[in-house]
Amino acid sequence: MLAWLMENMATIIISAVLVLLVAAVIASMVRDKRKGRSSCGCGCAGCAMSGACHRSKPETLRK
Repeated sequence: MLAWLMENMATIIISAVLVLLVAAVIASMVRDKRKGRSSCGCGCAGCAMSGACHRSKPETLRK
């Protein structure tokens, strides 16, 4: 078992780094989505899907 680990150490390390990078990107996208930031980086004025991304919040009735 130890010999197999030593033979494949480079593959294991590279795979672990790639998994960590993908997890960091996904976490960043989730945080941005929760904060209401756009992922495309451009304005929503000319976007055909702006209504789907930024739905208006229903107003609460207060008396």
